[in-house]
Amino acid sequence: MNPRVWENPWRLMLVVNAAVLIGVFLYKITLPPYVPYIHLLVDYHFGFTKRALVGAVASLFFTQVPVWLVFALGSAVWLVTLALFVRLFWRTFGFNDAQLPLFVFMAGSPFFLKNFMHTLGHFDIYGCALAICLLLMPARSLWFVIAAAVAAIILVLIHHIHLLMYVPTIAVIVVLRHYLVRGFGRLNVAVGIAALAAIGVLFLAAQFYGSMAIPQDEFVRYMQGRMADPSRTGLLSFSYIWYQPLATEIHDTWARMPSNLLGVPVFAVLIWLHAPLWRYFADLIRSLASPLHRRAVIAGIVAVSLAYLVMFAIVFDYSRWISNWAVCMFLILHAVKTLPGAEPVASLATDDRKTSVLGWTITLIPRVGIVRPF
Repeated sequence: MNPRVWENPWRLMLVVNAAVLIGVFLYKITLPPYVPYIHLLVDYHFGFTKRALVGAVASLFFTQVPVWLVFALGSAVWLVTLALFVRLFWRTFGFNDAQLPLFVFMAGSPFFLKNFMHTLGHFDIYGCALAICLLLMPARSLWFVIAAAVAAIILVLIHHIHLLMYVPTIAVIVVLRHYLVRGFGRLNVAVGIAALAAIGVLFLAAQFYGSMAIPQDEFVRYMQGRMADPSRTGLLSFSYIWYQPLATEIHDTWARMPSNLLGVPVFAVLIWLHAPLWRYFADLIRSLASPLHRRAVIAGIVAVSLAYLVMFAIVFDYSRWISNWAVCMFLILHAVKTLPGAEPVASLATDDRKTSVLGWTITLIPRVGIVRPF
């Protein structure tokens, strides 16, 4: 191994993170992909259907869907997201030894790439990838607003829960990168309102009119016909989610609430482990030259957090939600860094003992989970 890696603990943390990621991947491919696989089988064969876009795209290339496609497609999207984030970090902060602690606390966080590896095949990562694309795109014209609206529409078609999960963060990115810079002219505001209205109508259509209108047995038979191995009927056990009304989802979530709330202290500790990063984020906000920009950033963080609070009350995959909330904070941090600052903000100290201990701790945590911590 390169001697510089041994001399610099932050470089060694990156090596350990890579090893942990490989371990999480090897463990993940041994598990049956119940939820991700069934989403690749559902398309628009019976008309407009929620959660069907990725399956519809898969149907263009696969008449019968093999199980390995879940891992192949999920890995490809994960690698693209990794490449996009590395590019974003390089453009925002650069890559040198002084910035390595920041990179470790974000890229090495158990909330981020490691948890996306654990949830391989789920659709959360699509929201993250599209949000990063918007952070990398020029934001000088209304085409940026339109591109963001298209990204949000794609996400709602992939899974309507993205309206709460990543669409608010996309909206914050648009406000910080476009509206605070280009202003709130009449045309600018009109396009933004039209985009929000289109996304809202699509969400309502997916939520209330995207359920299956045919008997569930017929739906299951169709999906069996799309399977490369129809004998694996256990992989269709989640077909009920295309028939389950919102009221039932909320009832199930609140029925599980007492046991799920036991994980909240664990989530609080995991968030606290990122304390140096949150302090840097707070310093970055305080350093902004414009009071309007500071208020807009704080309002954006509150709005995104409230969207996740609503999601906590509706769907019980708490470990996924808290992980994606943290990822949204990482992405908003990058957007804030592009705003004019009144004074420079020092990066995380590379030689601070407490920061190093926290860095090693998050490095060694392999993931957060899907429903309950770990």
